[in-house]
Amino acid sequence: MSETTNNSLPDAAEVKKALLKKYPVKVARKREKQIVLNKCNGECDGNIQVPEIQANARTIPGIISMRGCAYAGCKGVVLGPTRDILHIVHGPIGCSYYAWLTRRNQTRPTSPEDPNYMTYCFSTDMQEEDIIYGGEKKLKKAIEEALAIFKPKALDIFATCPVGLIGDDVHAVAREAEKNHPDVNIFGFSCEGYKGVSQSAGHHIANNKVFTDVVGLNDKAKEGKFKINLLGEYNIGGDAFEIERIFEACGMKLHSTFSGNSTYDEFTSAHTADLNLVMCHRSINYLADMMETKYGIPWFKVNFIGAESTAKSLRKICEYFEDAELTKRTEEFIAKEMEAVSKEVAKYRPRCEGKLAMLFVGGSRAHHYQDLFKELGMEVISAGYEFAHRDDYEGRHVIPTIKVDSDSRNIEEIEVEKDPTRYSQRLSDERKKELEAKGLKMGYYEGMMPDMKENSLVIDDLNHHEAEVLIEKYKPSIFGAGVKEKYVIQKSGIPLKQIHSYDYSGPYAGFIGAINFYKEIDRMVNATPWKLIKAPWQAEPQLAATYAWE
Repeated sequence: MSETTNNSLPDAAEVKKALLKKYPVKVARKREKQIVLNKCNGECDGNIQVPEIQANARTIPGIISMRGCAYAGCKGVVLGPTRDILHIVHGPIGCSYYAWLTRRNQTRPTSPEDPNYMTYCFSTDMQEEDIIYGGEKKLKKAIEEALAIFKPKALDIFATCPVGLIGDDVHAVAREAEKNHPDVNIFGFSCEGYKGVSQSAGHHIANNKVFTDVVGLNDKAKEGKFKINLLGEYNIGGDAFEIERIFEACGMKLHSTFSGNSTYDEFTSAHTADLNLVMCHRSINYLADMMETKYGIPWFKVNFIGAESTAKSLRKICEYFEDAELTKRTEEFIAKEMEAVSKEVAKYRPRCEGKLAMLFVGGSRAHHYQDLFKELGMEVISAGYEFAHRDDYEGRHVIPTIKVDSDSRNIEEIEVEKDPTRYSQRLSDERKKELEAKGLKMGYYEGMMPDMKENSLVIDDLNHHEAEVLIEKYKPSIFGAGVKEKYVIQKSGIPLKQIHSYDYSGPYAGFIGAINFYKEIDRMVNATPWKLIKAPWQAEPQLAATYAWE
């Protein structure tokens, strides 16, 4: 596709004006706060203020957003990848089908006898009659039927929009069912799609309930040293498998993953781990904070997307544990893996270098994947998140200044205290200061904007109109986003790489994942057919019409 170089890039301020030009004045005033020119030059840190961006604000009615709903964040993202918790969606069948295997979450049971409910789609299939007269009886019957057939250790219930509107109480139903089946953990989520501005609200709701109703129920720890929980990794395309391979090779023990390739028992005993690592900050930072407060497990941010980022994250883990044998083994493994990576970079970087990319996806992925593009010598000229908050852009130091709005108040705030018997401070204050002096910030995320170049466009909650303007102005070589955007972008002659579900490829995490990504991006940006594509509106003139009464 296009081979636009940095010297020929349009002025970012002028592009911003073009993005806002067609909006009514009131709409433009709001969107202007969500579109900022970065002023950082890639050298910012938590002590330098990048431009403030408005985030976690409701999408303007009528605009075609890339976002999902709260239910999608709760069931589809956080809980969906868990293989042995039976998920019942209380609502119309469409909601359940939407969240069923849509992100290509993979799992690998340890034996044929291990339960795996990911292959099923459980729903109460509410009809008009249930909406009118209430659906609790149908939900109770569905629970009894599911328990009789599958006999799970745990069962959860997800409320959808109609359920919230008619007042069905999924929590009361769960408590009643649990009395009848005390050996099964049954709990519900008030994750109606309209609750909150995006799927971010669903993440928060999921974190709260998993923390209160699952984590800490089993004190039996896994055997092994350097026990780690990996939070915010959902095993799309097998990413978690690659990270598990890396941990095992380095001598680290992956206790649990929230929630790719995960099990209920691993969740219940997650509080026995030595350290929490956070991948997707937005979807899981609540759980990391609550586990630190109650059980004393510290956390820091990592990124296993990109070979250099993976090596950096592994070294941070070694720095934390301060074990000579672990460090030696890890460095030997990194050297071996990077040798293979370097050969692939040498092959693909000359074919991709200088090309432009855009990334509009997720709550951390638009940041993580910039590292992979940098390894190919490509420039991410514009990026943004679908459901992020200001701290995901600017860094966690801005959290005290974020105004809590009415949408955020819809989500239950949990008061967390130290567990009187199981709290154990894994990291002393002195050691924490020592680590931070070396550059390892505990409980912190620096945000995406400090890593982006000067005058790159950072856009929250991008929509179709703005995507088309960006393509027209910058003519990028590739656009990274989700399935809803895929075909519109491709009709413009730009290849779109699905970062949500990888377009049936992957993994892209770790060292093997980086090599897979290099090959895939080279294949896409250097494919000549994209130059031949013309959108229907380019081939034929647009039709104009008026209403009959005009």
